[in-house]
Amino acid sequence: MTLLITVFAAVIATVKWYTRKDDTMMLGILCFLYWGASIMWLVDAVFEYMELGAEYFTPAAEDMLNDTFLGLSVVALGLVIWLVRLLIADPRGVIHKALTRKQA
Repeated sequence: MTLLITVFAAVIATVKWYTRKDDTMMLGILCFLYWGASIMWLVDAVFEYMELGAEYFTPAAEDMLNDTFLGLSVVALGLVIWLVRLLIADPRGVIHKALTRKQA
């Protein structure tokens, strides 16, 4: 489930990045985060399949639930990292304007 969730997030982020005219929202960073996580989970799945064999395709319900929560946590952490990076870069200058606004 972790692989499936991160691949869906990577595909969605990549489509959004590819269809935008400009990259002011830095969606490329989000794509790299999700594709990196997807590759990591793919390698994990390959090694787990080599270890378990056919049992890999019949996971317990508890394991699937844990994997789902882990996949959603990875997607949420990727969003948090992307938002922090976006706030630090402040491509539209919104935070700079708010901090330098004179008090009346």
